[in-house]
Amino acid sequence: MPRGQFEAVPGEPGLRNIVGTLAGRRPGIVVGAHYDTLVKPRGFVGANNGAAGAAVVIGVARALAAARAPDGAREVRFVLFDGEEPAAGLPEESADFYHSGLRGSRAYVAAHPGRTAAMVLLDYVGNRGVRLPRERSSSIALWSRLRAAARAVGAARVFPADVGEQIIDDHTPFLRAGVPAVDLIDWTYPGHDLSDGIDKLSRASLDAVGESVAELVLRLRRPAASQP
Repeated sequence: MPRGQFEAVPGEPGLRNIVGTLAGRRPGIVVGAHYDTLVKPRGFVGANNGAAGAAVVIGVARALAAARAPDGAREVRFVLFDGEEPAAGLPEESADFYHSGLRGSRAYVAAHPGRTAAMVLLDYVGNRGVRLPRERSSSIALWSRLRAAARAVGAARVFPADVGEQIIDDHTPFLRAGVPAVDLIDWTYPGHDLSDGIDKLSRASLDAVGESVAELVLRLRRPAASQP
């Protein structure tokens, strides 16, 4: 992670976000994922629900850190959120997931008001045959720009022109703060299941999503005068 550092999650001992930064003008862009996973059984790490999204964020960060940024480029922050899963139980068992989960993303938004112009969240993005329709609450204009970026890198098949369910996820605190945000999640994948192993993942899926997000961020970083 470029210039990576930990950020504590206030009121949550032991939780910490991981934040990397490419310097630029603000407000900038956040590319994020959560890196925690199921709270039960203890010690289980989900391959798609947790690891895959975090891996793509790191891959995009490395690629963009190696690319030359244009003069006047926006800041980009790569954030791995902790505490997306509730402290006890699973999201579907929580009566109020927004307040029992999303602890890292809520803390990040509160700590950095006005710093973000757009946010891209990667959640279930690595499974074989991944398809990512627009999550219903995701910002339409930003989603359209993502689909254009996907077409440019040959990954349009991953982002169909469909609308899926509305999902409370780590993009939700950004939306509530007035920040355009999109959630990349294949909701058909059984993400809260012990079957979520590395055998379910696909290099092709990870590559398609990563290249699409990297292209989107490159476009969003450009000064307004050079935007397509």
